[in-house]
Amino acid sequence: MKRTAIATLTLILGTGVACAGEGPHWGYSGAHGPEHWGEIDPHFNACKTGKAQTPIDIASRIDADLPRIGFHYKPGGHDEVNNGHTIQVDYDTGSTITLDGREFTLKQFHFHTPSENHIDGHAFPMEAHLVHADAEGHLAVIAVMFEEGPENLALATPWAAMPRAQGHTAHLASKASAEALLPADRAYYRFDGSLTTPPCTEGVTWLVMKHPVSASHGQLVKFARAMGHPNNRPIQPLNARVVLE
Repeated sequence: MKRTAIATLTLILGTGVACAGEGPHWGYSGAHGPEHWGEIDPHFNACKTGKAQTPIDIASRIDADLPRIGFHYKPGGHDEVNNGHTIQVDYDTGSTITLDGREFTLKQFHFHTPSENHIDGHAFPMEAHLVHADAEGHLAVIAVMFEEGPENLALATPWAAMPRAQGHTAHLASKASAEALLPADRAYYRFDGSLTTPPCTEGVTWLVMKHPVSASHGQLVKFARAMGHPNNRPIQPLNARVVLE
């Protein structure tokens, strides 16, 4: 495995994003906000110079008749952490997706408010990222958009235990289900991108579900209050990339 892949995996699979207080400090506003990430640390240079950065506005697509993603999930969310940048649920081994003939293991899922990616210029009140890695360290992220509506039962378990204080971890009373977060229609957009947090490493395969799921007003507010601030990176240039559907 390449050294860069190892570093990326250590960062994103250990805590999803670097915990506040560990390593160079970054955030979502002011001198440590997204427009300055590339200046904070040399390892964050891709945040400033990268040409395939995420998030994007999915405004133009090419019809590629994408194959179905093979989902092989079982309930496995066990611990939940507030790392100051997101609320993350760590996942048991054994849940995978199949993509391009390769198997990617689900490592964790976490949330952003408002959504980081947009669809046809539209931002959603919340977005979930389901983070996977294959045996060689390549990353694939499934993004699910949330719109306000009926209560989302898949959020009930992690929301009940949600740590309000940065650096705190909670053990879930029952295993959270990543599959329950997915829309019934698994149609998706695909593009090449990056981590949406420092070090903004590129080479990440993004699979954005076309159809949103719902979350109640109370559920959306609870997450926003736990964060205390928006935790979305601004939209990045598409450059020469194409979005497939």
